[in-house]
Amino acid sequence: MTSAATRPDVKRGTIPVFATATAITVSNIYFTQPLLDEIARGFGISPSAAGLVATTGQIGYALGIIAIVPLADTVRLRRLSILLLAVTATALLAGAFAPSVALLSMATLILSASTVLPQVIMPTVVSMATPGNAGRVLGAVGTGLTMGALLSRTAAGLIAEATGTWRAGFVIAALATGALLLVLPRYMPDDRPTPTGASEGYLRLLASLPKLIAEHAPLRVSAALGAAVFAAFSAFWSALAFHLTAAPISLGPAVIGLFGLFSVPGALAARYSGRLADRWGTRSVNVLSLTSALLAFALFGFAGQSLIALAVGCNLLGYGTTSGQIANQARIFAARPAIRARLNTVYIFAVFAGGAVGSAVAGVLFSAFGWTGVVFSGLGFLLLAAVVLVGYALHAPRAVGRTTVAADTLEKHPRGRADAGAALHSYDEANG
Repeated sequence: MTSAATRPDVKRGTIPVFATATAITVSNIYFTQPLLDEIARGFGISPSAAGLVATTGQIGYALGIIAIVPLADTVRLRRLSILLLAVTATALLAGAFAPSVALLSMATLILSASTVLPQVIMPTVVSMATPGNAGRVLGAVGTGLTMGALLSRTAAGLIAEATGTWRAGFVIAALATGALLLVLPRYMPDDRPTPTGASEGYLRLLASLPKLIAEHAPLRVSAALGAAVFAAFSAFWSALAFHLTAAPISLGPAVIGLFGLFSVPGALAARYSGRLADRWGTRSVNVLSLTSALLAFALFGFAGQSLIALAVGCNLLGYGTTSGQIANQARIFAARPAIRARLNTVYIFAVFAGGAVGSAVAGVLFSAFGWTGVVFSGLGFLLLAAVVLVGYALHAPRAVGRTTVAADTLEKHPRGRADAGAALHSYDEANG
């Protein structure tokens, strides 16, 4: 990431630091999933009881999105990052030494709620970008988020196998999160919030969230696309282990864990989708994203017994999901800087809900129809996304990139950031 992508007053190295911090913190949400069997054996409980740990983690993350992320519009981000990192590291240590699954679940609830820092970093990094480079910086940081989510499961399994205990994963995660306290806050802005955000109390801040959906057409489009594509993504990953362990594939858990590694090339390639969003516009990247995901499910359907086809499909699906998220966030972050965190709150919550629906539907259809049911569920969600995208294209026929509007305005009026904001608002109204 060159310095030209960020404002001159932004500290050198900010983007790599943000990407690393995003990868480390998002991994705290996912690394417990491959440890559930070890946790069950360690406490002498059933696998379903151990599943409470994963469930509370998902609940905690949802609560954090709603209750914490909107604060990024009103509080000093440096102080917020310090608090969130300290709480997360402490909760991880508490989980490492938890004497019962109930206390472990409580620690997981707290650490998941406080590990929403990636969703604070995303709108922050856009505010640091130069005009026309919002997609580029989102692509760089978004790649860190995807890599953390993909590799955390593999790393947790390897750590547990090397140490002989699931508790080691919590300790190492606590150390990594605590180390961020020494680095990340120095790169976060310490400015006071904008007057618009600072003037609202916490309850009014939360109460404003539902109204954003009605008031901002780009948010509605991005939320619908993000939810549908992530539903397909979650449907695949939630059922993959069952598919791989069943005949005729019949793989063991160690090999199944490697599928996270197989998806890395696709995640890395998605980084460049941010630049495409700046150049071609977000809608074009959404088309690319949806096409990639549809090709993935076509492979899953026609060659679902082939490990090579599944690995290629994993990369196509990972690329499509990450590229779509970059485009969707670039669209919603392009206007109204004072409420970016709240816009992101609504968007991420919609994506999270879509993922939950996708996992649930895939579980039911896999039980009833096997792998074919999972493939058709994914295709169904992607067709819903296609309907949204076609409707968006018909309503907003112009293919001008939104960030280009701001760049053009600033080039003509270098001192007129208000003019750029007005141009973006007009673009929203015309292309919602």
